[in-house]
Amino acid sequence: MTPRTRQLVQGAIGLGLAASLLIWGLPYFAKTSWGDIWDVIRTVPPSKAIAFQAIMLAGLLSYTFVVTGSLRGLSHPKALIVNLCGSSVSNLLPGGGAVGLAATYAICRSWGFSRRATSTSAIVTGVWNVLARIALPVLAIAALWFGGVTLPDVLKELAVAGMVTGLAILGALIAIMVSERAAQAIGRLLDRVIGPLIRRRRPASTMSIQELVRDLRARINDVVGSGWWSMTLGMIGFFAAYYLLFVLIMRQTGVTLPLNLLFAAFAIGRLLTTIGITPGGVGVTETATTIVLVGWGADPAGAPAGVVLFSIFTHLMEVPLGALGWLLWTISPKVKPPVEGEEAAYV
Repeated sequence: MTPRTRQLVQGAIGLGLAASLLIWGLPYFAKTSWGDIWDVIRTVPPSKAIAFQAIMLAGLLSYTFVVTGSLRGLSHPKALIVNLCGSSVSNLLPGGGAVGLAATYAICRSWGFSRRATSTSAIVTGVWNVLARIALPVLAIAALWFGGVTLPDVLKELAVAGMVTGLAILGALIAIMVSERAAQAIGRLLDRVIGPLIRRRRPASTMSIQELVRDLRARINDVVGSGWWSMTLGMIGFFAAYYLLFVLIMRQTGVTLPLNLLFAAFAIGRLLTTIGITPGGVGVTETATTIVLVGWGADPAGAPAGVVLFSIFTHLMEVPLGALGWLLWTISPKVKPPVEGEEAAYV
């Protein structure tokens, strides 16, 4: 099977799974019907829909601080274009994160940023995103735990798994940044584990993973040292806007659960968006979030209706916004990228 054929097959399977979960799984696990769900959705007035869209845009604007913090010289309008274009591609394809990353790389290169600066930005923002999405459910479940809320076993396992994974990633990142010796040790370990696979696929390559990790350490230290505050505030603003949107939509659809329970459901949903089986985790995220909400006593029709509306504003609406982003990039001035070893031309 050729890579293109394999991608098409994986895409078809992912889209089929997403459709099955949405069409059958969502009403089945909520013990309701799509007729009841649409009855709730139709009660949302246009004025509220416009307000919901405005909050979503506020979240995207907040995220521009993450991008500009990781790529010095990039303006906030261009950071918004990068985010819209990359997200729209990622949301259309199963495992579309890789395609979205390639789109981001191509766009930044067209504006004159070096390969080194662009790839470092992608690495740092990726780490920030993973850590944030892992930290959210851990914080939410810890708050429920100490608040005396009974947690299902699956949520406890999710919290433990998220905590272990998050600490491992954070520990490796800090070790690479702080200690040259630790960076070399991690590089040697990765070289032994995955080095043979890489050399088998690219026999002409002479660079070892240990050398890559050493180079990565210098690049991450340079970016994080100056941009960590901007990236952190941007990530907080992004998730705060999306959580506010989640709460307002749930209240609109008749879900009156306490804010701590809503935060837990929201956090679990954000973590599941990283699943690459379906485009952007569609189907998996909505079904799992609905199960959690209904399990805590939410209205069987209102909960899935709210989850579907939230997905429309945060996932589906990114597609037309992404088309606008691609249009803006097409008409934006282009700059010839610098050759390696030269500074990027910032525009």
